[in-house]
Amino acid sequence: MATLLRRLAMPGCSSRRCLGVFLREMHSRTSPLNPRERPRLLAGGSLPLTAYSSTHSRWQHRKAADPPEVELHRLEGEDNGIVEVLMCRHKARNALGYVFVSQMRGLVSSLSEDSAVRVVIFRSLVPGVFCAGADLKERARMNDAMSDSFVHMLRTLMTQIASLPMPTIAAMDGAALGGGLEMALACDLRTAAHSAQMGLIETTRGLLPGAGGSQRLPRTVGMTLAKELIYTGKRVGGQKALEMGLVNRSVEQNETGDAALREALSLAREILPQAPIAVRLAKEAMDRGIEVDITSAMKIEKMCYALVIPTKDRKEGMDAFIEKRPPRYTGQ
Repeated sequence: MATLLRRLAMPGCSSRRCLGVFLREMHSRTSPLNPRERPRLLAGGSLPLTAYSSTHSRWQHRKAADPPEVELHRLEGEDNGIVEVLMCRHKARNALGYVFVSQMRGLVSSLSEDSAVRVVIFRSLVPGVFCAGADLKERARMNDAMSDSFVHMLRTLMTQIASLPMPTIAAMDGAALGGGLEMALACDLRTAAHSAQMGLIETTRGLLPGAGGSQRLPRTVGMTLAKELIYTGKRVGGQKALEMGLVNRSVEQNETGDAALREALSLAREILPQAPIAVRLAKEAMDRGIEVDITSAMKIEKMCYALVIPTKDRKEGMDAFIEKRPPRYTGQ
């Protein structure tokens, strides 16, 4: 680490170039299971993760013919810049099946490259449920190799969501169980109706959280409470989740069943007027910094801050303050 920091202090190292070098180095140090650095083999065997049985191939061929299970909705007018990811697998309560996960990965990948998007809200169109977790009927048809491969794909999806450069909000108007809660934990912020039930219930099915839940829950609510929730498979409502810090806001459910969504939109509208480059870099600084020691984290913050200085938005913020008017940020 000391050698890396000395390299970053060299005169020829620009802020943007140095930040990239620093983050790549930290990622390699903190991600021992990086698939680029190890053979992509299944546990207990030598089958590549990309290998599927004929049953799995049929799911791939079926994907194009099936109706969308995940869609994008771009808000307009004063809400321009807010995008909703709509989960709409009605027959299976948004269970995490192969088609659902594949479609979600494609949408999340497209969002990661879209500089016009300032806030993303993950929400459900299925009444009473955010995401019911794993599709157990589909999983029951998988052998061990297929199951391990699918969980790898699911884990990759959650990492994609967590890695989105803009703020993300999970609006839970209904149950978020197992992988459903893992998806919400991959988001930056969470809103929930009081009636929504949340829990990492995998131990009640003979499993453990396998899509980031065992790591993100302790980072959200603390190790002791996370262990209690995972060991017992306990479910909690929205109010309890707010008390323990699992969600940012919890509200009474309304007659239309979208109270958490409305609260998420309210939160998104508070973020929307802020300088988008500054918001994205603040997210980068916090997400990267929390994974390393404080000295390294301060170095990350310094480099992110340096990237904001030359932006037009930074100048606009200063001008607006002096002129006593609201700033008009353009993301430049």
